Amino acid sequence: MEKIRELLGKPLITAVLGFVLGLIIGLPILGWGLWPVKWVDASAEHLRADLRADYLRMAVESFGQRPDEALAIQRFKELGAKGSEALTQVAADPTMNSKTVQEFSRLVQVDVAPAAPAEQGTPAAGAPAVPAAPAAESGGPNFALLLGIFCVLTLVIGAILLYFLVLRKRSGGGVLNQASRQAHEASRTATRTDFEAEGQEAPIAQFMTTYMLGDDLYDDSFSIDSPSGEFLGECGVGISETVGVGDPKKVTAFEVWLFDKNDIQTVTKVLMSRHAFEDLALNQRLASKGEPVLLEPKKRILLETKTLQLEARIADMSYGQGPVGDSAFFDRVTLELAIWPKAG
Repeated sequence: MEKIRELLGKPLITAVLGFVLGLIIGLPILGWGLWPVKWVDASAEHLRADLRADYLRMAVESFGQRPDEALAIQRFKELGAKGSEALTQVAADPTMNSKTVQEFSRLVQVDVAPAAPAEQGTPAAGAPAVPAAPAAESGGPNFALLLGIFCVLTLVIGAILLYFLVLRKRSGGGVLNQASRQAHEASRTATRTDFEAEGQEAPIAQFMTTYMLGDDLYDDSFSIDSPSGEFLGECGVGISETVGVGDPKKVTAFEVWLFDKNDIQTVTKVLMSRHAFEDLALNQRLASKGEPVLLEPKKRILLETKTLQLEARIADMSYGQGPVGDSAFFDRVTLELAIWPKAG
């Protein structure tokens, strides 16, 4: 969520997202769904090619039955520049009266070749078939064309977002991935406490987690199960507060938490740097998240719920160096989380 807020705080990212959202709302939802464009009172010129031929065919037949020259010319002019093409298709139709077609063509001053005679119901040999023109000639809104434009725009916008969100962050992302990998390796190789050697009962679960400067998305959580495999709860550690500006984030406090499936609330303690712990205003603000605890090497912090007990041990820690002050943010922290069921 914090990462999303950061991105939305950048004017360029906000503008691009607003543009994409505007396209989605404007084209498919408003333009095609709620208030689509409707063409009305269009002339015959805007019909599909086969429908223009049908229109002119009816006009020629009407002229043959009622030779109204003015009306025939007016109907032909409705086809505009595509009238000659339509008349050529009509003249090639062997079912039409060739005499009527020739009279009509002389009237509108268009030369066409008469169709070869053919038996009724059989096209003349060599007579060209009336082609069905593609839907792209339709005068109405071309859905396929609009959809294609929208897809191209989406790809372009996606490429822009990829550039700004991924490629330009490659160097920062490399640091983040490297820090995360190093932290994982540190947790894997860290020495775990042998509680039985210390005279204690062995925990039912034991985890190691490490934060390193640059791991801005640090948030580790673990499932707690009984020896028989029954789910008992969860625990984890995450970033609670940062100081300063710029990347990588400078973490000044962590949250360690314990969830018990048999309890009504999650127990949380805030592990603070010395700077955060001694800053009264910051300490009080973080105290609203959980009990404040000063993070110190080898320190052990206890969290208890109704049926579980968690001991967080600071296995290793070091502060980072920077202009925000001494002991203000962590360079590295390794915690050991050990969980026992509560007696009784």
